[in-house]
Amino acid sequence: MRVLVLNPGSATLKATVLDLPDLEPRFEHEIAWKADGWTPEHERAVSETVTTAQERGIPADSLGAVGYRVVHGGERFTAPVVVDDQVLAGIEALADLAPLHNPLAAATIRAGRRALPATPHVAAFDTAFHASLPEPVRRYPVPEAWVRDWGVRRYGFHGLSVAWSIRRAAELLVRPVDDLRLVVAHLGGGCSVTAVDRGRSVDTSMGMTPLEGLMMGTRAGSIDPGILLRLVRGGVPVDDVTADLEHRSGLLAVSGRTADMRELLAAAQDGDERAALAIEMFVGRAAAGIAAAATHLPVVDGVVFTGGIGEHAVPVRDRIVDRLSLLGVAPADIEPPAPDGVLSSGPAALLTIRAREDVTVAEGAARAVAAGTP
Repeated sequence: MRVLVLNPGSATLKATVLDLPDLEPRFEHEIAWKADGWTPEHERAVSETVTTAQERGIPADSLGAVGYRVVHGGERFTAPVVVDDQVLAGIEALADLAPLHNPLAAATIRAGRRALPATPHVAAFDTAFHASLPEPVRRYPVPEAWVRDWGVRRYGFHGLSVAWSIRRAAELLVRPVDDLRLVVAHLGGGCSVTAVDRGRSVDTSMGMTPLEGLMMGTRAGSIDPGILLRLVRGGVPVDDVTADLEHRSGLLAVSGRTADMRELLAAAQDGDERAALAIEMFVGRAAAGIAAAATHLPVVDGVVFTGGIGEHAVPVRDRIVDRLSLLGVAPADIEPPAPDGVLSSGPAALLTIRAREDVTVAEGAARAVAAGTP
């Protein structure tokens, strides 16, 4: 089946066409945009992507499905699902749990349905991979009323990336997925760490929303909740606190200049102390997150780095790995010529793997269409 995958991110719309089971893209396209509400610019980006694909030899009637990455599926969506109006309403109803992502995803799906009305459209969810989280991990130590009345629980994110990473790691290590215990560090604009025990998510750093866990590009990650209470009690509007946590924290806040790790590395090299501090904090929190995830596994067969920083910011990765010797992770002794590779062999292997959410989304879309869901 030929599948067009649309990944609506906070900074870009990424598009890929795959002719399954071939995983080499037939078409790739990326358009920069801003996730500040749906605008005519966003609508044009979707229609332009479809038009560009057609101009490059991908006619609309050749598509068996259009698949979309959706960040939050809540309790309802634990597998890819063919989109109808009820599914769209369900995605939008979860907007308060992923305000940067779900409204944008829903609007992108609506635009895609308008551009390709005769093609099945399928939503695939980042949270679905973490449906296997055990109760002690899923549950927060909060009053039962919070759980019952507000649905407070850990969902986890980056599941589409993690699913690909463990599959590819098994290929590189020449071992079946159900024989591997891995820690996957997805480090990019958003960052998370997931412990995977024989293909099942058993711990992950992001929580009910994508705000929890590691320090990120513009998100603070985990901080003392008393800080937020103090700000709100002091009169800071909740919307301002939310904007600060989502858009003005993390690497950007500490460095005072950028959330781009490439720019921070260059600035630190030139003596910028705030850039150096931001990198050091990022390294420390990422290493701590990996170590914490490892405690949920009986052994660690490998640590996988993926995402923009995990794949490309080699000095940052190396500094994180330097802190992981207690897990049996050795520093990289090679840099593979390809995007994917085993950098050191152990006792816990060190791997870098290119993020391929598009494969996970496309294959999920093909299964959903074949099954005729919903």
